[in-house]
Amino acid sequence: IIKSSDPTAYSGLSEAGQGLRKMYDRRRNDWVRHKAFLFIAKYDDGLQIEVQVHPEFGGTGNARKVAAEYAEVIGRLPTSLRKGVKTVMIQKGVLLFGGGNNNISIHTGHAARYVKWGVLEEVLVHEAAHCSLEADGQQVTSRWQAAQNADGQFISGYAEKHPDREDIAESYLAYFAIRYRPTRISKALALKIIDTIPDRIKYFDSLNLQMHPVK
Repeated sequence: IIKSSDPTAYSGLSEAGQGLRKMYDRRRNDWVRHKAFLFIAKYDDGLQIEVQVHPEFGGTGNARKVAAEYAEVIGRLPTSLRKGVKTVMIQKGVLLFGGGNNNISIHTGHAARYVKWGVLEEVLVHEAAHCSLEADGQQVTSRWQAAQNADGQFISGYAEKHPDREDIAESYLAYFAIRYRPTRISKALALKIIDTIPDRIKYFDSLNLQMHPVK
C-alpha cells in the first residue's frame, strides 16, 4: 500500500545528546531506564518527533544512522498519522512493534522481517493510528461505536477480537488503500473493503484528515 519509493515528508535529523528515557522493552516485558541517544526528526509539514535510540547500538554515529532510517520511513505516513507521534523508541530484538500514548516502539530485528515481507510502512501506519486517531483518554468514541454497529462486521479477525483496542488501527489501513492507493490493491479487495466497513469509511472521510505527503 505504501512503497519505499513513495515521497517522504522527512527533512532531516538533529542530535540532542543523550538523556535518560524509560523505554518499553518487549524482551523484558517491562519499562527500563536507559541513557538513550536522542535525535529530533524534522518533517516539512512542521512536525517533529524525538527519536530515542537504545545505547546498545554503540556510538552516536550508529545511533544516528538507525534513527534517520526509521525517521525517513515514518515520513511516508500522512500528517494526520504523524501528528500524534511525539516519540519513537528504537531497540534491538525480534519483537513486535507497539503504538499508543504518543509513542511508537520499534524492535529492529522484527523491522527487518517487515522489510522482507514488504509491510514496514503498513505496520507503522497501524501503530501511528493508535497515537493519532484514537481519542484522548478512551479508545473508541461514540461515533466510532455507532459506525461499528452500523457495519456489523470487521475488517480483520484481529479487529474483531479486540474491537475496543484494534479496530481503528486495523480499519484505517484498509481505508487508506481504497481512498489513496486503490491501484495497489485488486478491484475485488477494494469492493470487499467498501462492502465490509462502509460506515467506518464515512467516519474517516468526515475527519478531513491531512494527507501530506501522500497527496
